[in-house]
Amino acid sequence: MRRTLPALLLLAAASGVLAANYGEDRALIEDLQARYLFALDFQDPQAYADTFTEDGVLDYGAGQIKGRKAIAAMVAGMKERTKQQREKDAGLRPSAGRHSITNIVITVNGDKATSVAYWSHMGNANPERKSVVNSFGHYEHELVKVDGQWLFSK
Repeated sequence: MRRTLPALLLLAAASGVLAANYGEDRALIEDLQARYLFALDFQDPQAYADTFTEDGVLDYGAGQIKGRKAIAAMVAGMKERTKQQREKDAGLRPSAGRHSITNIVITVNGDKATSVAYWSHMGNANPERKSVVNSFGHYEHELVKVDGQWLFSK
């Protein structure tokens, strides 16, 4: 027993460190996911692109966009289309949309991680400006830790 006790204590301590690291990584990844959605909803091209690695891939319903520069350009295009639509909707309260993310499952393996989650979008782009859930789906993210910061690689 005397020989196994130190080994058991070392194992228990290591388990606590692993759990603490997972908790910290999970919190950082959930924060990244929130910043990703805020940047999208507020149409901030650079903030959105900055959630990806330099060569990151945005893979969504309309196809794939590769690299931060192209991802930022996609959000800038959304922002321009929103501006044009608001000009057409003169006299109406501006429409807006907000994403929510739930049921987040994160697997961390060193400096790589995967995440699966549900998302929904609530918007009021209708003549009554009534808020409705108008789309939903799920995310499948691949992430990497770069210089201590989690980023989407895909």
